[in-house]
Amino acid sequence: MAADARNLTGESFVAHSPGTGAAGAGRPSTARPKRAVPSPPPAPAGRTAAFAAPARVPLPNASGPREATTRLIAHGCWYPSADPSGTRVAFICDRGGVPQLWTGPVDGEAVHLLDDGPDPVTEVSWSPDGRWIAYTTAPGGGEHTRVLCVRPDGGDRHILAGAEPGSSAHLGCWAYDGSAVAVTVAVPTAVPGPETTAEAGAPGPGAADGRLPAHWQDRAAGTELLGPAPHTAPGPALPSPVLTVRTAAIGAPGGTAPAAGFGDGLSAYLVDPDGVDAPVLLAVEKDAATLRVCDLSRDGALALLRRGPRGRREAVVLRTADLTTTCVMPVADGDPWIGGFSPRADTLWLRSDAHREFAVLLAAALGPDGRPRGWSVAASRENSGLELLRCARDGDSAVLAWNVRGVSELEVLDTSAAVGPGPDDAAADRAGRNGAAADRAGADTISYRPGADTVPYRPVSLPHEVVTRITAAGPRPLLALSGSRRRPGIWWLPDGATPVRTPWSSRDEDAVPPGRPPVRPDPLRPTARDGLPLHGWYYRAPGRAPGEPAPCVIHLHGGPEDQERPVLDPLYHEILGRGVDVFAPDVRGSSGYGRSFVDADLGRGRFAAIDDVADCAAHAVLAGLADPARLAVMGRSYGGYLTYASLVWHPDLFRTGIAVCGMSDLVTFFEGTEPWIAQSAAHKYGHPERDRELLRALSPMSRVDALRAPVLAVHGEHDTNVPPGESEQFVRAARERGVTAELLTLPDEGHEFLRADNRRLFRRAAADWLQRRLGT
Repeated sequence: MAADARNLTGESFVAHSPGTGAAGAGRPSTARPKRAVPSPPPAPAGRTAAFAAPARVPLPNASGPREATTRLIAHGCWYPSADPSGTRVAFICDRGGVPQLWTGPVDGEAVHLLDDGPDPVTEVSWSPDGRWIAYTTAPGGGEHTRVLCVRPDGGDRHILAGAEPGSSAHLGCWAYDGSAVAVTVAVPTAVPGPETTAEAGAPGPGAADGRLPAHWQDRAAGTELLGPAPHTAPGPALPSPVLTVRTAAIGAPGGTAPAAGFGDGLSAYLVDPDGVDAPVLLAVEKDAATLRVCDLSRDGALALLRRGPRGRREAVVLRTADLTTTCVMPVADGDPWIGGFSPRADTLWLRSDAHREFAVLLAAALGPDGRPRGWSVAASRENSGLELLRCARDGDSAVLAWNVRGVSELEVLDTSAAVGPGPDDAAADRAGRNGAAADRAGADTISYRPGADTVPYRPVSLPHEVVTRITAAGPRPLLALSGSRRRPGIWWLPDGATPVRTPWSSRDEDAVPPGRPPVRPDPLRPTARDGLPLHGWYYRAPGRAPGEPAPCVIHLHGGPEDQERPVLDPLYHEILGRGVDVFAPDVRGSSGYGRSFVDADLGRGRFAAIDDVADCAAHAVLAGLADPARLAVMGRSYGGYLTYASLVWHPDLFRTGIAVCGMSDLVTFFEGTEPWIAQSAAHKYGHPERDRELLRALSPMSRVDALRAPVLAVHGEHDTNVPPGESEQFVRAARERGVTAELLTLPDEGHEFLRADNRRLFRRAAADWLQRRLGT
């Protein structure tokens, strides 16, 4: 990743005591760990130094006017973070045409633009002391991100991490007193140096050594794939991936790092936004997919980390004084903010699906050493997973969002009554793993007790279908909502129970231009040819007579673990306006329907996922909704892959296809994507070396001779998730075989299209293409 992973500050890395010297005057006392991290000497010529700490880079003031120069009426607001008083909110808004950082009062209309730069903002976090707002941007709209800090008035803007070309940084949590913010920096994997290793304790799920679990043998046809055990089974006796933490610079002093291998190194730091204290290294993972610091205890003694590739995420509790791992627990995919500590750090709350079909709220009673004394299930639902979790700062309550077949249901839980050790439970004992040292010390057996029926909770009625984020505004929750009839917006709960829209979020009636209201979708329940129940949402174009078959496009989401939700998509609105229906299904591999459904496309199961697309099209036809002679297929990212695949596996079914940022060859995808994406994708698709033949067999390029239908490929210029070459090679191969194929490349965009002008161009180009090819 980073071209030069050196010590960018030029100083010895010593954690200074807070408040010393003029620069530290007036700052709150810190709760950060204090330890020295020596700086390595310069690397030899032609080699990469083994350490890259975040460097503070000042930037000019970039705050803008209170109103954007070119305001979008139907703008979206999302990712809120409130100041300590709960009266002001920092948020992301695209009212200026690109997602930017804004602030405003929860109950007033005056908003202020803090960064008018061209780089899209992706995450926001207001410090607990109110002095700073940390946020993440994506330079050029690409996949590499950097973490910045700015004062609430727009002053003292600077880069905290990710300033070096080619590097990438991600935002973590704040220390409770605001003295530091956690960041994760992606750097090339280093040569192992002096370290302490937290060994795995009891056997846990996952195939860390690459061995094939027994339950994969029949469906993987002899290939070696990564993957968890069945979710109702104990799991194979395989070691958990090892977390490596260091008390010195990454790599041996004076060491060098070779070129990155399969996956890059990720390093988690605590960074002082004032630049007084040097960065403190918390943890390092080699060949890592993800590493994020999700919470710090109030005294700074414990850190909660999330690590691992998708499908194998883990929560790790780290004791910061000696960098000892005290607990490892499998957690759910989805929202990276997996839980947190109670105010006294005597309870850990986690959103986990360990050996379960659906995620629940787990509570662990923690001892003084940070080791769990027992586990309990604080909240669960049958056939629905916990999607979002936000614990109140006072520790008395938590706000929970449940995913009920794509629609959110919200409730406030009384957490003061939700903790307590219960009778032993073998499944919990297998799922929760203390480190080996904890076992030797005689730590209590981890156990569950059912608690969902006994813990008080209060449901919250929602004005729209989907909650995308929960945060706190003082003592009250703050929600980001989306729905089938509006753009994303932010609501607050002044009475703790009734959501009220913030004045600067767009009104429902402004969601689309006047004259054509948004279409509310209907649920459809297809069945795959092997009997697996599928799910989806059908959008009927306005003006179509009941019972009249219509031209229809099957739209496929990315992931594969994403889920189709009933929210307003401007692309769908554009297509529907051209008289084309949209059927957006969740084929196997999608989230929201249990882990077995998510894992149903692993290995050779992906061939069945391709057939699911055809089965969904057949269901729409047999239901009398879609015209079998005017079917199209379309999708983005993994959905773009399924689009290519559907066109070559079912060449006579669809009249045309539109693939957006899709993979056309899984082998070349692994060769070109970001290392951490490859590390995570190997679990879903197969290992790029051991499973090379399977990847080739699953690749649309291997069957491109079967292509018959015209295809439009769309790609972002700076996409390093799925490189543009994936679209280019498919279009080139189609043209060589006499098939009509076009490529639309959007400038200054990455894997996501974030700029209003490019989004508009894409929507219109896609709708024009469908209208011409389907004859509407």
